[in-house]
Amino acid sequence: MKKVVLVALVAGLSAMGSAQAQSVMGTWLTASGAAQVRIGSCSDPSSGPICGFIVSLANPKGPDGQPVTPDAATDFRNPNPQLRGRKVIGMPLIWGFKKAANPNTFEDGQIYNAENGKIYNANISLQADGTLRLRGYVGTPMFGETQVWTRVGQ
Repeated sequence: MKKVVLVALVAGLSAMGSAQAQSVMGTWLTASGAAQVRIGSCSDPSSGPICGFIVSLANPKGPDGQPVTPDAATDFRNPNPQLRGRKVIGMPLIWGFKKAANPNTFEDGQIYNAENGKIYNANISLQADGTLRLRGYVGTPMFGETQVWTRVGQ
């Protein structure tokens, strides 16, 4: 009887791990490798079902082009002068999405590009190979750019 319970417990935990791996929720390395973004449920429901925040930076630079520590990196390219001093770590990057028919696809959201200070419309979908496909665009998705992010953690 103990073996049956142990097998059932292991099977249940494996299924939970598999379910998490098949979700957009988790930490992702951006296509450029410059940042890691944690996607989770939005704390404010008006921001949509998923939100993403920068949790790590690789080789950030300051406004003068010189290297800075990740904790010192600021959003200096932001067109809003009041936001240029905010820290990049913890900064919101994606928000405003709507659930699509597929449970791992989200549409009509927003993504902030800290490299140029612009906000784009975006769609996100988890791919069969476990990568995250993010399409940022202006106007319609036809006029945009696709990035593929890779999972680095739950």
